[in-house]
Amino acid sequence: MIEEEEAVCRIEPPSLDQLLHPTIDPRVERHVIGSGLPASPGAATGEIVFTAEEAVAVEAEGRKVILVRIETSPEDIHGMHAAEGILTTRGGMTSHAAVVARGMGIPCVVGAGSMRVDMRNEVLTGIAGITLRRGDIVTIDGSSGQVLKGAVPMIQPALSGDFGKLMAWADKTRRMSVRTNADTPQDARAARSFGAEGIGLCRTEHMFFEGDRIHDMREMILAEDEAGRRTALAKLLPMQRSDFTELFTIMHGLPVTIRLLDPPLHEFLPKTEDEIADVAAAMGMEPAFLARRIDAIHEFNPMLGHRGCRLAISYPEIAEMQARAIFEAAVAAAETTGEPVELEILVPLVGLRAELDYVKGVIDRVAEDVTAETGRTIAYLAGTMIELPRAAIRAHVIAETAEFFSFGTNDLTQTTFGMSRDDAAAFIPTYQRKGIIERDPFVSLDFDGVGELIRLAAERGRRTRNDLKLGICGEHGGDPASIRFCEDADLDYVSCSPFRVPIARLAAAQAAIDRRNGGVAWMG
Repeated sequence: MIEEEEAVCRIEPPSLDQLLHPTIDPRVERHVIGSGLPASPGAATGEIVFTAEEAVAVEAEGRKVILVRIETSPEDIHGMHAAEGILTTRGGMTSHAAVVARGMGIPCVVGAGSMRVDMRNEVLTGIAGITLRRGDIVTIDGSSGQVLKGAVPMIQPALSGDFGKLMAWADKTRRMSVRTNADTPQDARAARSFGAEGIGLCRTEHMFFEGDRIHDMREMILAEDEAGRRTALAKLLPMQRSDFTELFTIMHGLPVTIRLLDPPLHEFLPKTEDEIADVAAAMGMEPAFLARRIDAIHEFNPMLGHRGCRLAISYPEIAEMQARAIFEAAVAAAETTGEPVELEILVPLVGLRAELDYVKGVIDRVAEDVTAETGRTIAYLAGTMIELPRAAIRAHVIAETAEFFSFGTNDLTQTTFGMSRDDAAAFIPTYQRKGIIERDPFVSLDFDGVGELIRLAAERGRRTRNDLKLGICGEHGGDPASIRFCEDADLDYVSCSPFRVPIARLAAAQAAIDRRNGGVAWMG
């Protein structure tokens, strides 16, 4: 009765969430004890636990848990894997908890400012003074941001053949590719099952928190000299190589973008006195000495500090290890699958072409060494994330070295607005309520400011290198309004969390149809 394109356009992309995640039965009464931001869709019920270690231990006993934290950090990753859902009282839509939960496809509520977490006494306090303790049952609704007392009936997702047919119609229509942000084999498999056409961002830092790897990582960070760092890095090399080999094998025939180490090193170090004591004992040093070393590494504003390409320049041996692991894995995966790996290496936080020149020089030297050792030529692209205003303005110069740009819009939004994505949740709702802004810029792209920088960088970069590949890997890559902007800006692909891939596929198709039909109302 109607054309396929019209059918594609009639469906709201966010509505696909209810097909992919469990949802709360709409007929049940909700006992709401708090609310926050709906950071990752779906609903989950479980026992409250307050630490990652507790989450792992309770899950191992066969019980379901909700991990409750003030905020999460990369060292909580094992507990996040064990949890059914995650609740934090701080953070925004691009906070660590939100981004990781979306990648895993588990429900998450962040920035629940109406609730309080007492970590010492393991108590969660909700509205009207309701208190819950470790082991009490809660339900979180990552689609609405509500936190409910007790367990409630769920409706389980069920994909039908009609879903596949709709996705096929969308894929025929869209121009942009849709990739995924994936750090683990589970992420990669899930994304590929949802139709991802490659990995647009692999954040290598999450790999260092698995199992005993964190000990070797801390040994590297706390080493007194380069020789000590290289000793620890030699232990990490086979682990990284194994990880990359599995990712390349799963995604064979599709492009994979690996980002070099990005976060500041203090994120890998212990924080509390008890943690410091445990790590000191494991490393054979006095707790007081370790505490002083940690203080020396601490930064006042780490997100604008010693991270990204700055780490690779200060400690090129880290980039050497990662590059070697990537290239050796590419060789191994190609031998297993019979297909060469379509490899892209991403250098983060570049603001100066000289920074990229230096790090690319390290990458190229390692590639030559691995080629000489294996007799296998490795094809790869070396590019950078555009996540600083200076990089966008100087894109025509940076493109002389970069073979692709990946717009890291989480940080580009932070640095353009001068606004912390983790703390903005405290006042963004006030801005929206008072009409100062319409949309949260960390959820839906700021077209006039951040978007203008993206357009500028794309235009200037392609003026220098007309075959420059352009993509977006920030969380905006799964937001339909932002995807429409990316279509209009002629980006080649968007990359998003695995469970948002179907949404992005549908939104990209609608954006392409609108553009062909001259529909630009979404641009305001």
